[in-house]
Amino acid sequence: MLRIIHTADVHLGARHDDLGEQAAAQRERQFSAFIASVDLALAQRVDLFLIAGDLFDSNVQPRRSVERVAGQLKRLAEAKIRCVIIPGTHDVYDRSSIYRAYDLKALAGSTPDDDLVTVLRPDLPSVHLAACEVTVHGPVFATKRAPYSPLRDLHAGSGTPPATWRVGMIHGSIAIPGKTDRDEVVITADEIGASGLDYLALGHWHSSQRGRAGTVAYAYAGAPEAVALDQDRAGKVLLVELEETAGKRTVRIEEHPVGATHFEKRDVDAAAIASQPTLIEQLARDKDPDLVLDVRIVGVRQDELDLDVDEMEKALAPWFLKVRVRDVSIPALTEGTLPSADTIAGAFIRDLEARIAALEASDSTTAGNDGTSSEAAELRDALRLGRLLLAGHEVSL
Repeated sequence: MLRIIHTADVHLGARHDDLGEQAAAQRERQFSAFIASVDLALAQRVDLFLIAGDLFDSNVQPRRSVERVAGQLKRLAEAKIRCVIIPGTHDVYDRSSIYRAYDLKALAGSTPDDDLVTVLRPDLPSVHLAACEVTVHGPVFATKRAPYSPLRDLHAGSGTPPATWRVGMIHGSIAIPGKTDRDEVVITADEIGASGLDYLALGHWHSSQRGRAGTVAYAYAGAPEAVALDQDRAGKVLLVELEETAGKRTVRIEEHPVGATHFEKRDVDAAAIASQPTLIEQLARDKDPDLVLDVRIVGVRQDELDLDVDEMEKALAPWFLKVRVRDVSIPALTEGTLPSADTIAGAFIRDLEARIAALEASDSTTAGNDGTSSEAAELRDALRLGRLLLAGHEVSL
């Protein structure tokens, strides 16, 4: 059996300009997830630790950050767990590559005479690890955009010296017509199936995914910690077990959580909201500095309910990693007896309600997030404000 921890897209040193003061904290979460990945490898006593590209967010990193990474790789080396790394599209192996500027192998305590840490590069597209009975293939280029598919010339089954297991590493996208055509590195399912590999460790997509092409199992590990705060399937690494029994080869893949950031989508019924301060107080009770909270206010709201989503997001920001509030509720239509049609109020209400009814019954309108046309929703809001103004109430716009 061959046991592997597969990770990718760690993106250490990411700037996170959109997070403001929380950017530094998110960078620490990313490094903590990398440490947790190493911890898992040690606890599981795996044979091999694979990093399928974008270990670093860019090629411009301070030496102390590289040394910090090397310290974790040294932990693996001391436990005789082999580590193989390929550059990605953020830490591409170009002239300014971080892997040219720093000898990560040496910094991790691995010598030229051992195979404990290996960084694959254009002139070293594979490495044979005799202790693990595996050859790891990781074709990479010296440019961010690949001149051709990295699987084009890969025929793992014909490699020498022979190895029990054949594992590949690629940082790129599987071809999806109309979606991945412009990506820097693209491979096809047919190429994966013809590669002769037992397992292909993929990087570049930040969500954990897996599949099979012919006899080849492949998977994206996803980012071990969310790089952007809309990546709710990030936060994992993969434990991969390759086993041969009675001539039959099997590949088992398990997701293991290592990231701290978690996500919650919550719908709040507008009819149950007493006021904006009350809603803020209710949401703040679940404060969590690692939580990305996505709140959607739905349903029918009363005329008196006055909400400002920007104010709510600012008020809740100190309690969460990130908060998004969306108001897709709709104002109630008029209840009870209408004013006479001869009055301004009566004529106004009847006109808008008729237009709203026509729009909501029409199949030609564009539906919004709540299933109501955007024009109808605007008219409902205009009706609510108009009724309040005609009744002599002050209205905040």
